[in-house]
Amino acid sequence: MAEILPLRAWRYNDKLNIEELTSPLFDVVSDKQREVLYHHPYSSIHLSVPRGQQPAINAANMLQEWKEQGLLLQDQLPGIYVYYQYFRLPNSDKDYVRKGFICNIKAYDWHENILLRHENTIPSAVNDRIELLEHTALNSSPTHGLYTDTSFILEPYMDESIRTPIYETEDYQGVRDVLAVIHDHEVIKLFLDTLADKQVLLADGHHRYEGSLAYRRKMMAENPDHTGYEAYNYHLMYLTNSEHDDLRILPTHRLLKSLPISDEDFLERLSEYFVVTPKEDPYELNEVIVGKLWAFGLYLNGEAYKLRLKPELHKTISWNFPAEVKELDLTVLHYFVFEKVLGVLRQEQRGYAALSYERNFTACIRKVDKREAYAALITNEVSMEQVKRVCNSGAVMPQKSTFFYPKVICGFLFSSIKEDEFTTATAACV
Repeated sequence: MAEILPLRAWRYNDKLNIEELTSPLFDVVSDKQREVLYHHPYSSIHLSVPRGQQPAINAANMLQEWKEQGLLLQDQLPGIYVYYQYFRLPNSDKDYVRKGFICNIKAYDWHENILLRHENTIPSAVNDRIELLEHTALNSSPTHGLYTDTSFILEPYMDESIRTPIYETEDYQGVRDVLAVIHDHEVIKLFLDTLADKQVLLADGHHRYEGSLAYRRKMMAENPDHTGYEAYNYHLMYLTNSEHDDLRILPTHRLLKSLPISDEDFLERLSEYFVVTPKEDPYELNEVIVGKLWAFGLYLNGEAYKLRLKPELHKTISWNFPAEVKELDLTVLHYFVFEKVLGVLRQEQRGYAALSYERNFTACIRKVDKREAYAALITNEVSMEQVKRVCNSGAVMPQKSTFFYPKVICGFLFSSIKEDEFTTATAACV
């Protein structure tokens, strides 16, 4: 099953202030926040989401300069990097901690059924990731994977390691991110052995993983002496145990910049499939749908509505999906609202220019009020059990279905897949 390896990470020189250098993933910050990050000349965002006419080449040049200047240094010993995130959720007093570790993992093809996906991707975003990887040979931020271990074998070793952290910062979400490292080869071997009989569910980072997968396929085709152990075979991943209670999935809402039909026609067509109920307060739309199957909030040009699918119509979904996918709220949303009402076919929805995504509920309402969006469709969260069922069915959810909170921070470490920089310590762990 899943082959993982320790790594010799590249990390910022300890003389630098790590708090100033970390950056969130590009799809969870505002334009204003992003500009602040770009303003710092050594921010990790220059490697993860480079800008300019030739962004991938710019990132590769900058990476080489940082290495030569000693801004980035490679750790002497390979290790498993323990990563904990301490956080709270809005309107809750509970303190959460998501426990996991960062390592290299083989970039398995989907048909191997070792690494399972649950979401569709957006092709243009995958192409950007491939180009960046080709030029930099660097995994600049870990994707997020889930394994299942009901015995919690690795947690005691992670708890012990996190007592002596390398970094401890507070990120843009108010999350406390803590990184430590395990060098003991016997303990590392336990990590490798524990994952050896596991499947891994890709929780977040589908585009970056597909970039690594495409790069591996290309290099395999070009290398007649391919063995499977070359550096290009591996991908940087943060792994967490799916059995933890502190694993949280938040909803991702849909925004429409415009409608191809009038408001009146839109509501009339919606009423063919949904019970449409006007609501006074748009800021209660997330509350009136919570826990209700196939229910959504709609904020349209200043007016709020609750939508509830007429249950007898669910069986009319004609998409060739297994039951596990047809049962999902987002499948219902994309089938009835986007295809049946708006006339946007399934194969066109991933590239639909009028559609964007927003994880913050209040931001959805605010954007409609400020005319930055014309309509917001508010959704419920997907459960961990639903994610597992879809993955095991071999199918995928609509794009942007899950938001595993909090996002992994970028900048704590980087993983090179240049052959002369890729050291695994496999021999020491067997």
